[in-house]
Amino acid sequence: MCDPRAVSESDYTGPEWRKVALVIIDLHAEFMDGGALPVPGTSEILDRVADLAAAFRAAGRPIVHVVRFYEPGGSDVDLPRRAEVEAGARIAAPGSTGSQIPDAVLPRPTLLAADTLLAGEPQHLSDNEMVLFKPRWSAFHRTRLEPWLRERGITTVVVAGCNLPNCPRATLFDASERDFRTVVVTDAVSQASDERLADLQRIGVSLWITERLVDQLHP
Repeated sequence: MCDPRAVSESDYTGPEWRKVALVIIDLHAEFMDGGALPVPGTSEILDRVADLAAAFRAAGRPIVHVVRFYEPGGSDVDLPRRAEVEAGARIAAPGSTGSQIPDAVLPRPTLLAADTLLAGEPQHLSDNEMVLFKPRWSAFHRTRLEPWLRERGITTVVVAGCNLPNCPRATLFDASERDFRTVVVTDAVSQASDERLADLQRIGVSLWITERLVDQLHP
């Protein structure tokens, strides 16, 4: 895990904690235990993601919840799932119970405004917290995430949520390509493994655990 030292002028990858935002990826009820498509380990990380969200709110740091809807019969879908969705499969379908974000990670219980999100508009939960819809793996693909972060002077993106090999990993790569410093919270992202985390470290992603990161926000 990374040493919470001050970032030197020659360090382009270390987190800048005064310019940090939390990006929570695909934390849908559908992917929890008991959901239609449970992703192993996702229910187990829920409490830690909730702790992260609470800590970021208390510190006045931005939070973005990034969600993934699949419209039954639609074709604007990542290739591995396109055929089944075109055939009518219901996977986190807009407006469904399974598409909702668990209350534990939200500032208050909130139903997602599917029409607004599918139109590419943010759903604001507060001045510093919002929900965005992404149509593919990365939270930066065809979304307003990058300008929203830039407007707030954010240099460091902290990623948590569902299924590290897919959407969190794609988001971390895209963040790095945009010159954001990147952090993955290893115990608050499902489907993590030593090999996957080592691959991310090789592109400059910092590895932190929830407890230490929360302490860093509140030294």
